Amino acid sequence: MRPKALPGRDPDYAELVQRYRDDDEFADAVQRVASGLGLVVLAVDSGPGIVLAATEGSVFEIRMDSYARRTALANRQADKVLHGIAHLAVAALAFPRPDDLGDDSYVGRVSIELVDGAVREACRVLNEHAEGPADPESDAPQLEEVWRVWLRRPETTATKDGRAGESTTRGIVGKALRFLADQGFLVPVGAEGAYRTTPRYQVQVRELAAQRAFDELLSLGVLPAGSATASLVSGYHGGDLDNRSRAEGP
Repeated sequence: MRPKALPGRDPDYAELVQRYRDDDEFADAVQRVASGLGLVVLAVDSGPGIVLAATEGSVFEIRMDSYARRTALANRQADKVLHGIAHLAVAALAFPRPDDLGDDSYVGRVSIELVDGAVREACRVLNEHAEGPADPESDAPQLEEVWRVWLRRPETTATKDGRAGESTTRGIVGKALRFLADQGFLVPVGAEGAYRTTPRYQVQVRELAAQRAFDELLSLGVLPAGSATASLVSGYHGGDLDNRSRAEGP
C-alpha cells in the first residue's frame, strides 16, 4: 500500500519479504489476503518488495475513466484513449526489446519528449498511409480516430506558469510519467521530464506485455529514437485501450 517503500530501506519489510520466500504457509496467507482485497501478487523480491496488481472490480482498480476524471480533461472520451496510448507507449519505450523484460539488471529510460515524439511519428506514418491507396477506415476506424486526434492536438502550449497545458500531447505524457513515478514505477533523473524505471515497473510491464492492448500498440511501430534493432514492433486496432490498465495498480 506504500508504493515507494523498499525492503532495502526498511528492515521490517525486508524480514517480511524473506519470510514470504522461505515460509510457504506465510506466502499462501499473504496471497489469500491479497486475493480477498482484489489484488494479485505478481512478485515478491528483495529489490522491489511485493508487487501487486488490481483485479477487475477491485476497490484498488484504476480505470481510464477515473484516471481521466482525476486529470480534469475536457474531452474525457477521447482523452482517456490518448492517456491509454501514452501509458502503453511509456512501457514499450522503457523496455524496447523482449530481453529487457527478462534482464533484472536492465534499467530503462524515458522522457516526455521521447514518448510524445515516438507516438507522434507513428501517427504521422499512419497519416501518410491513409493518403495512399489504403483506406484505414475500412479496417480500423477506431485506430484512425485515435491517431488523428493525437496529431490534431498541439505538442505543447504554455500555461501562465510555463508548464505544458494538460490537454496537449506533452501534457498528457507528462501526467502519465508523473503518475507512474507516484506509484513507485519510475524515478525522476537528470533533466526535467526524464525518468528511469524501477524493478517494480519491470514486473508490471511483464504482466502488461502479455495483454492484447500492448501488442496492439506495438504494431504501430513505436520504437525508441535511433534504435534500428528493437524488436517490439506493433498496431492499435481500437477496443482494449478504453479498458482498465492493470499496470497502474496500487
